Amino acid sequence: MNIHIKNGRLIDPKNRIDAVHDLFISAGKISAVGTAPAMFVADRVIDAHGLVVAPGLIDLAARLREPGYEYKATLESEMDAAAAGGITSLACPPDTDPPLDEPGLVEMLKQRARTLNQAHVYPVGALTQSLKGEELTEMAELTDAGCVAFSQADAPLTDTRVLMRAMQYAATFGFNVWLRPQDSFLARNGVAHDGEVATRLGLPAIPSCAETIALSTMLQLARATGVRLHICRISSAAGVEMVRAAKQQGLPITCDVSMNHIHLSEMDIGYFDANCHLVPPLRSLRDRDALRAALWDGTIDAMCSNHSPVDEDAKQLPFAEAEAGATGLELLLPLALKWAGQDKHALADALAKVTLQPAQVLGLDAGHLSVGAVADVCVFDPDTYWKIEPAALKSQGKNTPFIGMELQGKVRYTLVDGQVVYQSA
Repeated sequence: MNIHIKNGRLIDPKNRIDAVHDLFISAGKISAVGTAPAMFVADRVIDAHGLVVAPGLIDLAARLREPGYEYKATLESEMDAAAAGGITSLACPPDTDPPLDEPGLVEMLKQRARTLNQAHVYPVGALTQSLKGEELTEMAELTDAGCVAFSQADAPLTDTRVLMRAMQYAATFGFNVWLRPQDSFLARNGVAHDGEVATRLGLPAIPSCAETIALSTMLQLARATGVRLHICRISSAAGVEMVRAAKQQGLPITCDVSMNHIHLSEMDIGYFDANCHLVPPLRSLRDRDALRAALWDGTIDAMCSNHSPVDEDAKQLPFAEAEAGATGLELLLPLALKWAGQDKHALADALAKVTLQPAQVLGLDAGHLSVGAVADVCVFDPDTYWKIEPAALKSQGKNTPFIGMELQGKVRYTLVDGQVVYQSA
């Protein structure tokens, strides 16, 4: 299908374009920017006057809950949510049931996603069998099945010898290792940041050093093995400083942050708001501000949704007993825009954090609108406000700390492989 998107403000961080241009799509790829190619006849014309035409968003952490947790969400519901959020590619962690430690499971997930044809799904394979931290998985076979990296998700890996062997193996064959830094002993039974709010509310706490101690081990092993390491969901100012120093020393690492931690702190827990029970925990205002600054200066490479839909019953429990997690696919764009607006950053720079730079972390030729590139496109209205209410979310998980808030930025069209997969009413 030939599609002509006209009169839109085209923003492409890779090619440094921020101007009103027409976009032309043929056979699932970008065929021209600005002037129509020869013999081009549009099958569909989209008038994007007053709208932004950008690369489709790329999310580094979206739990689709299949297989095993369909009572929390289904692939159909979460792919609908991704399309509504302008997300055209996403990486899903391996903590399904069973975990993504067998090629057959990975192939099944990718086949299901291809059948729905709403977003590109990139599974992250389990680093150890059943995520138990004992025996390594067959990383080569999982890579052949479609895994783009290997991770423990939130499962602990306390045996540093196993972790070192995993990194050595991954480095030998060029595989990426994604790890979230948290010392499982220091964090055991904790549900909130070890600070003023946890003390006042009597909540079991997780100190910042739980992150930095684990991060120190990971960075030392990465230096020793030469593995390409991605730090997932950094949450503390001290952790940011360690990542910054490691990058300055030339260590081949990347890092991401959850959109929740860019905007929220421990103060938002209020009086036991279980929607703010997240992993990692919301930390201090100082930590939040350090994360915002690090995202801007490049210490943190990308912002992700950390989408973790939870069933309603699991969130109705007292804070310490409620299941951690929040929905996020449909909020990634407006929260990226909110960060840019509050800190007075250019729109193109904000979009780079959720398009081009996540693509680079994944090793994908995506997140841009170059001629010949796959036509994954997000068309959104940057000026429209919408209220975050459960009924407004397509995700099966309705829990988010932003319920009741009005956010700016509404997706109008999402295109994947040159096909319109979402159009707002």
